[in-house]
Formats: sequence, C-alpha cells, structure tokens
Amino acid sequence: MFTGIVQGIAQVARITDKEGLRSFTLDFPDGFCRDLEIGASVACDGVCLTVTALDGDHRADFDVMLQSLNLTTLGQLDVGGRLNVERAAKEGAEIGGHPLSGHVDFMATVASIRQPANNHVIRIAVPAPWMRYIFPKGYIAVNGASLTVAEAGRHPDGSGWFEVWLIPETLRMTTFADKGEGAPVHIEIERQTQVMVDTIRDAVAEKIGALMPALRLFAQERGLDLGAE
Repeated sequence: MFTGIVQGIAQVARITDKEGLRSFTLDFPDGFCRDLEIGASVACDGVCLTVTALDGDHRADFDVMLQSLNLTTLGQLDVGGRLNVERAAKEGAEIGGHPLSGHVDFMATVASIRQPANNHVIRIAVPAPWMRYIFPKGYIAVNGASLTVAEAGRHPDGSGWFEVWLIPETLRMTTFADKGEGAPVHIEIERQTQVMVDTIRDAVAEKIGALMPALRLFAQERGLDLGAE
C-alpha cells in the first residue's frame, strides 16, 4: 500500500530490453534506497514495481512485464525520463494523502493548464466510463500523487474532465511541472468511492430490472418506446 505522498523524483539511468519484459535502472534521491530490500515495492508514477537489484542508497532495478508496458506510460520512457516515486507505506505510517494500491485504472490526458498566481491548475480529460467515480472534493491519484478534485464536468457519453490545483511545493516534489497539454498520465481512482458507486448502480439496476416488464407494458399501452433491452 502507498499513501499518495510523493517522496521524490527518480530518473531513468538505464533501460534493458529482454524477452517479454523491460528492465529499468532508476536513480533515486540520495538515501531513498536506504534499508530498501530486493522484493520491496516502489510506486513509480503510481505503478507498483518490485525491486530486483540494488546499487547503494540511490539506485535500483525493476522489471516491467509487457502488459504493464502496454497499459502505462512506462513503455514510452527513455533514459533521462523522470518519475514520481514513493516507497511502500510501513505499518502505522501516517496517511497524508489516501490509501493507494499502485494499480493504475486507466490512462488520461492533460487537456489544459492554467497558472493563476502561485498556483498551477491542470485539467485532465477522462475517457468513459471512468467519470462515474470522480467527484469534486473527492480524492484522485495522478501519477502516484494523492490529489483533491477541485472541479469536474461530465459529458453525455460517460467521459468528462476534472481539475486539480497544485501549489509550488507539489510542483517542486513531483514531475507535474514537466507535463504539457496532451501528456498522458496514470489515474488510480479512490477505491471506497468506486465500491459505493458500483453498489448503488447494481442496486438500482436490480430494482429497475424487476420493474421492466410492467414498465414496458405500461409504455406499450400508451404508444411509448423504451428502446432496446
């Protein structure tokens, strides 16, 4: 588990392609790898990766399988690329953000950027059907950073957008200042919100399903079309 509080920025030092996977050597801030062990988990732009080798207190290797390369931006990384990183939370750790699994739900795109005084506002375009889980004032994880949704808008097709406001300290500790319009980002939705939304949708669908024969008969008698089942 992770807290969504980014602990630093790592840089890709080396990429090694193997059959069915790609190995990354990452350079971390000084001391980041202290007491880190092989087999430990590190969130890299929100993707949970396993340490496969260590080199001192600032360098570690990770293997990423083909599926993860295809479903995330990790497959697009080059040497010199930068990522938000966080070590796995220890038992009893303070949750400064919100609990994250390190499993990316989908890819989104930076739609626009505004820069009012001392702030950095990123609007992110969300594909359908994921907007059903995103609400103003709710939590969202973008590239492994726990953020609060400031505003959100929904489109009839199930897609939409949301905005996050970033203070200078967040920009300093993350790679968000590097992101321009059109940049892809990883999104992990807040699990409690997902469970609540899905539970309500299933309950409503079950109730409506039981009433559908009566509703269709009622509509037929009045010449109304409820559409296909």
